[in-house]
Amino acid sequence: MTTQKNQKLALIYGCVTVLLWSTVATVFKIALTELTPLQLVTGACFVSMLVLFSRVWMSGQLSQVLKTLKQRPLFYLTLGALNPTAFYLSLFAGYEHLPGSIAVPVNYSWAVMLPLLAAPVLKQALSRWQLLGCLMGYGGVTIIATGGKLSGLGDINLVGIGLVLLAALIWCLYWIMNTGNKQDPVVSLLCCTLCGFPMLLILNMAFGSWPEVGIHGIAGMIYIGLFEMGVTYIFWLTALRIATEASRVSNLMFLVPVLSIMWISVFLGEKIDSSIWMGMALILSGVGIPQLIERYRLSAQAA
Repeated sequence: MTTQKNQKLALIYGCVTVLLWSTVATVFKIALTELTPLQLVTGACFVSMLVLFSRVWMSGQLSQVLKTLKQRPLFYLTLGALNPTAFYLSLFAGYEHLPGSIAVPVNYSWAVMLPLLAAPVLKQALSRWQLLGCLMGYGGVTIIATGGKLSGLGDINLVGIGLVLLAALIWCLYWIMNTGNKQDPVVSLLCCTLCGFPMLLILNMAFGSWPEVGIHGIAGMIYIGLFEMGVTYIFWLTALRIATEASRVSNLMFLVPVLSIMWISVFLGEKIDSSIWMGMALILSGVGIPQLIERYRLSAQAA
């Protein structure tokens, strides 16, 4: 069935998704005041699983899920171990150790890390602009981590920075493994979640304890399951599918870390130092400049 294109509606879906995604970092910090990273991942994953299951069921694709898992069990077990299990455990643990205003831009460096990892695995050549982008991106991470002072190297929260960078690495590996996967994206994500959730339950039985959870913890699990791992993913895929110019929609993603830091400042009261904005500008430039140059090169060749 041919998808009906509608750029205006695609931009609406994209803007709603970006707005929702930009709020989740604030919710991470609030929920982690009552929950451990393992508890938060497990609860949010359960909510996400219900959302994705409902979407697949309503679209008449439920039979594809079991068929897909039977065809590639090891593949989806590996993906499920990466996302949601390892990725969100590392990410939430990093947020537990860092201010949100630092964790957000450091995590967003996955977009800079991806070309470095994808090049050898997918046998893609790295351009000099991509290498420059990587240097700019991790220069930005260094500025954020040190507060813009090389003398502040001893004050870096190495555990927090390391955990968030590990989450970025895991996300890149997950994305690379998914390259070439021809399965419907929502069906594929549900398969990953169905494989990852039992792993989280086993970890809870081995290491977790569930004392009485307060309203912030419960609300946080539901919010993150809906608007980080569930509904927003469906909205974003819809936006890209119906867009006549997908690049205009995908460029909205640059707003997520900027808006995230604004919400963190407003609702958590974190002071946003100039070094964070400087580092963020470098990270976004490191992501955006190679993309702009590549588009200019392709348009010049087409002309």
